[in-house]
Amino acid sequence: MSAPQSTLAAPAASASADDVDRRAVYRRRRIVVFSALALVLALFIGGGVYTAGALGVPVPHTAPAVEVPSAAPTTAQPLALPGFGGYAVGAVGFDGLLAASEDQAPMAIASITKIVTALVVLEAKPLAPGEEGPGIEYTQADVDLYWEVVAEGGSVAPVSAGTTLSERQSLGALLLASGNNYAESLAVWAYGSMDAFLTAARAWLDAHGLESTRLVDSSGMSDDNVSTPEELVELGEIALADPTVSELVAMPSMELPVIGVVKNSNKLLGSHGVDGIKTGTTDDAANLLFSADYPVGSEVVTVVGVVLGGENHTVLDEAIAALLDSIAPGFQEVPVFEAGRVVAEYTTPWGATSRARTAEAASVVVWSDTPITVEVDAEPVALGTRGEEVGTAVVRAGAREVTVPLVLDAPLEDPGMWWRLTNPGALDAVAAQSESE
Repeated sequence: MSAPQSTLAAPAASASADDVDRRAVYRRRRIVVFSALALVLALFIGGGVYTAGALGVPVPHTAPAVEVPSAAPTTAQPLALPGFGGYAVGAVGFDGLLAASEDQAPMAIASITKIVTALVVLEAKPLAPGEEGPGIEYTQADVDLYWEVVAEGGSVAPVSAGTTLSERQSLGALLLASGNNYAESLAVWAYGSMDAFLTAARAWLDAHGLESTRLVDSSGMSDDNVSTPEELVELGEIALADPTVSELVAMPSMELPVIGVVKNSNKLLGSHGVDGIKTGTTDDAANLLFSADYPVGSEVVTVVGVVLGGENHTVLDEAIAALLDSIAPGFQEVPVFEAGRVVAEYTTPWGATSRARTAEAASVVVWSDTPITVEVDAEPVALGTRGEEVGTAVVRAGAREVTVPLVLDAPLEDPGMWWRLTNPGALDAVAAQSESE
């Protein structure tokens, strides 16, 4: 009976071994699963701060690679300079002088004095553009003054007792006809006396930095009325900035009540671009403070100059005409870059690219061989939209400056969660930068 019992025991032993294997596999699976869960839990708990921080920290700024445009160089302009006297020539909005004589000593300015007189009168009695101003009644005293000036050999404009002229009309008689009598009448009308006018004139000259310009009368009759060529260029620019004076000095003639037509004493007016400003004549010399306008590209350049000490007005005018004709071609509009020119490029740490382009074209009007420089200021960018402004390109030529915005030609978008989680170094750099700021 013992053999059958032995036969039944073998299958039981085999079943027990299989159970052991299954349990071992189960245990191993549980170890893997719980280990993975423990790792996830550890990452969630231990790395939760990093994950939240990584998703919340801004992406780093990208500095641009800049390419600065350059302008073609220009050449020096030869000039036909006067062979006499003292002279200086400048241009409104341009640095320094275009030309000047070596001798800049003060010289007699004669009736150029009347520009100062007009501006000082207008400081006391200002006129709005186009305004006639108050009426000035001329009396027998003004007629007597007229005959005194005639006796002295000075220039005059007609006057009649009982005549009333507006302030603007009176300034016309002063500036166009160069009436010495109107210079004194207006000075006394505006300030009460000649001494009070001269005190105001000195204060006005000092306020405008014209320290070498001196007046002893309002007409320029005295040779003690002096200035330097350089200061007269400044005076000319101040005069052109006044709407009343600039309008009057450009008029060939003006019709006044009772008096009739008075003509401008500037014979160059209307030729060689000349549109002002004032003649001056002494017993020994002819002088002219002049302005001239020239279209250059998309703008108009205003040249202001003076030549003192001409033998006569014919010689003086010929010299100024030749000088202006040589100056005008020296201005040119130079294109520097076109609209859409790429001047900077951004490549982000996550591989996005965008370029900064000029929003518009830039050109600059230069005189002669004035150097042209370009400065590109493109800002570091983190994120940006297409067309967003990211800096400027500044073109400079002497005192002239043109500023053009720079805009992105493609968006720089957020790199997303995966890049943030897998680039802790970049985010640490941002955090360190924020702490240092």
